[in-house]
Amino acid sequence: MAESEKKDDVIIIKKYANRRLYNTDSSSYITLDHLAEMTRNGVDFQVIDAKSGADITHQILTQIIMDEEAGGSQMLPVSFLRDLIGMYGNSMQSMIPHYLEMSMQHFRDNQLKMRKALEDSLGTNPLAKLAQQNMAMFQAATEAFMAARPGMPGAEGSTEEPEKKTDDIDTLRKQMEEMQKQLDKLGK
Repeated sequence: MAESEKKDDVIIIKKYANRRLYNTDSSSYITLDHLAEMTRNGVDFQVIDAKSGADITHQILTQIIMDEEAGGSQMLPVSFLRDLIGMYGNSMQSMIPHYLEMSMQHFRDNQLKMRKALEDSLGTNPLAKLAQQNMAMFQAATEAFMAARPGMPGAEGSTEEPEKKTDDIDTLRKQMEEMQKQLDKLGK
């Protein structure tokens, strides 16, 4: 690939007159959906008009937003859109892009902080922890059920000592209490 087609890890996308988009990095034609996915994955790209060489990245990203909004994934409230349109031609227009960039950066930073705080408070994977506790409780319940069956260890008439049976029940109760405490914490 030529140096002019990839600058500082920015993938160059060429848009041809027939409205097709060509990814110079993968040497393949792509769609706006591909560009939307690349954006979500943090891939940096620049869209260039193949005929004029003009940078049309802004227009393509705007088209992706319009398609997303029209497709039912509406994220931009009508009042925001009206305010944004009202800012065109306003003396404050030049400040809006910088303000929006800073606001979005603060939003991303806060989102990362909240995610980290949540992970720190619940562990790295709270669902795996709950599944592990559920399995332990299921195993203890199974053992208690098996102990209650005649002829099985711990059942009535078996040779296992009554103390062992009581210990198993106490262990099961403790596990259930611990699980209830953790469920109460998650519910708050």
